[in-house]
Amino acid sequence: MKKKTETPVFLRGRKTILRPLSESDLPLCQKWINDPEVRVFIKNIFPMTMGAEREWLESRSKKNDKDIILIIEVKGRPIGSMGIHGIDWKDRTATTGALIGEKQYWGKGYGTDAKMALLDYAFNTLNLRKIMSRVIAFNARSLAYSLHCGYKVEGRLRRQHFVGGRYWDEIILGLFRSDWLKCWEKWRKG
Repeated sequence: MKKKTETPVFLRGRKTILRPLSESDLPLCQKWINDPEVRVFIKNIFPMTMGAEREWLESRSKKNDKDIILIIEVKGRPIGSMGIHGIDWKDRTATTGALIGEKQYWGKGYGTDAKMALLDYAFNTLNLRKIMSRVIAFNARSLAYSLHCGYKVEGRLRRQHFVGGRYWDEIILGLFRSDWLKCWEKWRKG
């Protein structure tokens, strides 16, 4: 009898788990990044090949203490990815990014759940002091969930990104541990 392998859980939210990205995830990642409704939010304008996905994973698999990439799962189903990027160990800062590639999971709180677990790790395990994020102004869902997690708008790069025939502002968000703790306490109480 073949033994079922368990999913390696790296972080656990209330509704999601976050686990390491593996080569078996590449077809899904490629599907998500090439989906026009998804890629509009991540600034990807060229087709993503499986070879390019594999190269990207290999570059992240080498000893890298600046980026942590995780797959978001709901009840054993991968729905997206989330990461901490550009970790600056001296200044104790980083940037987060997320992609929910399975559109039927949009707007249901899975991104917020995964982000809160990731922020707990960033602040309470990695001892980072500030986390930043960037949102294209038309991405109302991403802005709303970032604000819900405690991020504050710190600035705006005017007409920064060309999408859909026009230029859009980029909103720069920042989050300190002290601001996040207020949201964390509310979130933990459910």
